[in-house]
Amino acid sequence: MKLQPRAVDGFLRSPDPKVRAVLLYGPDSGLVRDRAQNLGKTVVADLSDPFRVAEFLGRALADDPARLADEAAALSFTGGRRLIRVRDAEDNATAAFTAFLDTPPPGDSLIVVESGDLGARSKLRLLFEGADGAVAIPCYVEEEASLGRVIADILHGHGLTADPDALSFLSANLVGDRMVARGEAEKLALYMGRETRVRLEDAQACIGDSAALSMDEPVWAAAEGDFATLDRALARLFAEGTSPVPILRGAQRHFQRLQLLCAQVAAGKSPEMAVESLRPPVFFKLKTRMAKQARRWSPPLVRQALERLVDAEADCKRTNMPDQTICARVLFQLASLGRR
Repeated sequence: MKLQPRAVDGFLRSPDPKVRAVLLYGPDSGLVRDRAQNLGKTVVADLSDPFRVAEFLGRALADDPARLADEAAALSFTGGRRLIRVRDAEDNATAAFTAFLDTPPPGDSLIVVESGDLGARSKLRLLFEGADGAVAIPCYVEEEASLGRVIADILHGHGLTADPDALSFLSANLVGDRMVARGEAEKLALYMGRETRVRLEDAQACIGDSAALSMDEPVWAAAEGDFATLDRALARLFAEGTSPVPILRGAQRHFQRLQLLCAQVAAGKSPEMAVESLRPPVFFKLKTRMAKQARRWSPPLVRQALERLVDAEADCKRTNMPDQTICARVLFQLASLGRR
């Protein structure tokens, strides 16, 4: 069963008891994990409870399809509803879920399945979208406005309110991975101590040097024509399992801001003054680098870069080429443009 986007949040807060299995998939792995945890907590408060929570990898079902039904039918030693978490599920687990959904075992256990960016032809995705007792929920990279509301809610839970420019800075720099954004917001709440108002300076001081900004490293390297740094940054992010789509989205946002800068510089404003006028503001340690990029790039080259980035994201979704190859190719193309 497919859910309309407006119904997702309500379902995650209070899932339909008739639904026995939920598939969470998409390019934002952090959002997949965050939603899986929130959904699991509607069944059991402590996700580490060994009596009520079973957890295993999806590839285990390829070798032992009956394990899914066995776990779902098992009774908790301490009573209460059981939660079965299946991580890194792929199409090779489809047979096990087909058998489960065709003949659900007795009980009320909930199966929460985490997967990657499944294509429209994925057998696993099609199964969950077409079954009455299952739900498929895509987890795409959030827009800044949506992530800003999430961050504001997290801070509000700690008794904090954020100034608009602070919230803009946080959402602009943390977009791409919900779990990273949540972790950084929690860290910021601890950093604030007894203060109740988060200012821009507080946000910059807390996350300005954070690994949360590491996803921007290859983008900055590409804009500066730095092939060596670009190569190292991409290799590290891909090794950590980062999806190429959030990197491409981050590159688009960066070059959109660079486009504004180049237009102002072409109109006669100095690069430094143009950088100061950007909103959300540039982190103070990066202002000099941003001004140098405004000198390096011209409006026609920035337009060309944005067109290539949009095409690359579309290629990730509609071709059979490896996403990492597409992402790396376009960023190295941009680095070549940046050297001109």
